[in-house]
Amino acid sequence: MPTIDSLDTVILGDRTVRRLGYGAMQLAGPGVFGPPKDPDAAVAVLREAVASGVNHIDTSDFYGPHVTNQLIRKALHPYPDDLVIVTKIGARRGADGSWLPAFSPTELSQAVHDNLRNLGVDALDVVNLRSMLGVHGPAEGSIEAPLSVLAELQSKGLVRHIGLSNVTPAQIEEGRRICDIVCVQNHYNLAHRTDDALIDDLARNGIAYVPFFPLGGFSPLQSSILSEVAQRLRATPMQVALAWLLRRARNILLIPGTSSAAHLRENLAAARLDLPSDAGAALDGIGIISAANAGRHVG
Repeated sequence: MPTIDSLDTVILGDRTVRRLGYGAMQLAGPGVFGPPKDPDAAVAVLREAVASGVNHIDTSDFYGPHVTNQLIRKALHPYPDDLVIVTKIGARRGADGSWLPAFSPTELSQAVHDNLRNLGVDALDVVNLRSMLGVHGPAEGSIEAPLSVLAELQSKGLVRHIGLSNVTPAQIEEGRRICDIVCVQNHYNLAHRTDDALIDDLARNGIAYVPFFPLGGFSPLQSSILSEVAQRLRATPMQVALAWLLRRARNILLIPGTSSAAHLRENLAAARLDLPSDAGAALDGIGIISAANAGRHVG
C-alpha cells in the first residue's frame, strides 16, 4: 500500500500536514448531491487514506449536503491527533442540487455549526470562506462582511484558522487586513495557471496554496503532451499532473479526491514520482500554450 513521505510537510495554521492530502467531495452522490451508491466503500476509502499517512482532509457540509462530513465522522471519529480537517462555508445547495450563495450572517453561522455537528468536533481546524461572487471562478467584490462574521466565530473558539477559496489577489489582501489567512484554495493546474504570481507571493508570506481541478480544462494538444510524459514515466496522467504541482512550489498542498480505493493508491503514488528536468520542461510548456491561446481570444 503506497504511503506518504512523512518528511514532505507544510505548516497549515499551527499544524504540520503532509503535502498530499485527500478531498472528500467525490464521496457524495452524482453532482456532489445526495448519498453515495456504496457508503461502505466511501468509509473504506477514508480509512485507507488515513492509514496510508494522509493527515489533511478537505470537505464541506454543503457536499451532499451533510453527506461527506457524516461519512468522515463514521469512518474516522475519534480522529487521530495529527489529522487536520479543512472545511468551507459560503454556499448552500438548492433542492435541485444547484449551488447558491450563503453569505448572510445567519447562513454563515449555521454553516459553521452544521460542520461542527456533522464532524463531531468542538472546534473546526480550518474553515475556508468560499466566495460565490463568481460561481465558476473568482470575481472582484468585497468579502469584508462575510469574513468578519467568520472572524467573529473564530474569536468565540468555534474556528481555529481561516482560509479563502475562489478569490482574487485583491480579496486576499482585503482578507489579511481582517484576520490571519492560512491558506488559499483556487483553480490551478498545468493548463490553468492564472495564479502563478499569486502562489509565489503566498509562499513568501507563509500561506499554503491548495489547487483544485488538477486535470480540468485541458485542450487536446495539452492532453497529448501530458499523456506522452506519463507514458514515458510509466505513470498515469493524473499522477504526472499531481507530481508537477508538488514540484511547482513548496507551499502547494494537494487534495485529489476519489471514491475508489484503487484510484486513491494511484494518487498517493504520485508523491514518489520523480520528474526528470526534460519532462518538467515539457509540462511547463503546457502553461505557455494556454497563455498563447488565451491571448488569441482577447479583443
